[in-house]
Amino acid sequence: MKVPDWLVGHVFEPLWDRYEGSERLRTMRELAARQFDAPEALARRRGQRLNAICREAVASTSFWAERFHAAGIDPAGVRTIEDLRDLPLLTKADVRGRLDDLLSTRFAKADLVPAKTGGSTGTALHVYCDARGVQRRNGAALLTDTWSGWRLGQPVAAVWGNPPRAVTFKNKVRTALKDRWIYLDTMKLDEAAVRRFVQQWRAMGPGLLYGHAHSIFLAAEMVRDMGVTLRPQGIVATSMMLLQPEREVIEAVFGVPVTNRYGCEEVSLIASECERHAGMHVNAEHCWVEVLDDDGNECAPGVDGRLVITEFINEGMPMLRYEVGDRGVWHDAPCPCGRPHRLLRGVTGRVADFLVARDGSRVAGISLIENTLTRYPGVAQLQVVQDVPEALTLNYVPGPEWSEDTRRGMEATFQEALGGGLDVRFVALERIPREANGKYRFSICNVKREAGRP
Repeated sequence: MKVPDWLVGHVFEPLWDRYEGSERLRTMRELAARQFDAPEALARRRGQRLNAICREAVASTSFWAERFHAAGIDPAGVRTIEDLRDLPLLTKADVRGRLDDLLSTRFAKADLVPAKTGGSTGTALHVYCDARGVQRRNGAALLTDTWSGWRLGQPVAAVWGNPPRAVTFKNKVRTALKDRWIYLDTMKLDEAAVRRFVQQWRAMGPGLLYGHAHSIFLAAEMVRDMGVTLRPQGIVATSMMLLQPEREVIEAVFGVPVTNRYGCEEVSLIASECERHAGMHVNAEHCWVEVLDDDGNECAPGVDGRLVITEFINEGMPMLRYEVGDRGVWHDAPCPCGRPHRLLRGVTGRVADFLVARDGSRVAGISLIENTLTRYPGVAQLQVVQDVPEALTLNYVPGPEWSEDTRRGMEATFQEALGGGLDVRFVALERIPREANGKYRFSICNVKREAGRP
């Protein structure tokens, strides 16, 4: 029996939150009510939350007590991110090396919610969040889901690797009455799996298509080639770079705009497009975003820099000035929607996936790939791998228009960007290989950086 969407959204969802004592829906409603507040009101709340998490961090963790003392910062006086300029950035090495010192003494470690990231280095990073912080993170994500056109209570179709399975009786009840998700497992993305997915879609009628950006693109191509029509109310692409050529295919196949969203396991939601798709709104109620150059100065709009995040709502493991390992660009204009949150024009890629030119400078691999896919016909998918500065391997999936002219043009493009004499090796594949988590990496740089080079 298909449960009516309105019953799920107005009855089952609120009842389940009340049963679990969760702040998820309350957070969503509060954020929705405040999303068009005056900039001054937003700034006041952000200052209060930054101050509160700094005081909490120093009072409850040995790591932050040491860091603030060494930097000569009184947490009681912190009101803006400028007050933390002398606080060193929190790195992944800090998290790995001093994890227990970063955990709040106010919580038992067993009561915190763990998460693990694989990242681009192949070394797992373990992080934690208190239960209330997780609930508030989920509430913020729900609000941005509604910006896509989806409404609370509608089922969700996810294109995701290693989807969860309901095992306990409680989880089975929850899946039947509230979390009505269907999955297309990206680890088994073949025609038979897509046909099963289509059958489930037609039975359930999901309002949201959600998943890894490139995986949604691959699913869109397969759905198109099968002659199937699927129409969600919204699409949310996350977890990977959303390339413009792939966005265009997804939107043409499913008939609705893609909402691009950016976040990570360590600090959850960072930014998301709204219904105007003019850039990604920073999750300003829950975090402070910095875009820094290699000297640690804030970048001007339009200038690519390192992304550094301070989250306000994780008291279990406060993450202050955390360098996530990605690079991004501020937008130079506000969003026409009227929300006061600052806009990221885009995330330009992982720091680890910037290619190394012959002169030692760095080049955004993802930008080169996007430019190549736009300029040259016959390239269905592309991945660049660099093991040494003098050579590149281009793994590509050839399309019907692939030709020797395309190969020569691509070779010239990469040589122009990275330096003359670059050895470019082409490897034709049926599919670009996935990571263990079902994601795809378009640009992989294994070149070791020189000492002192950012």
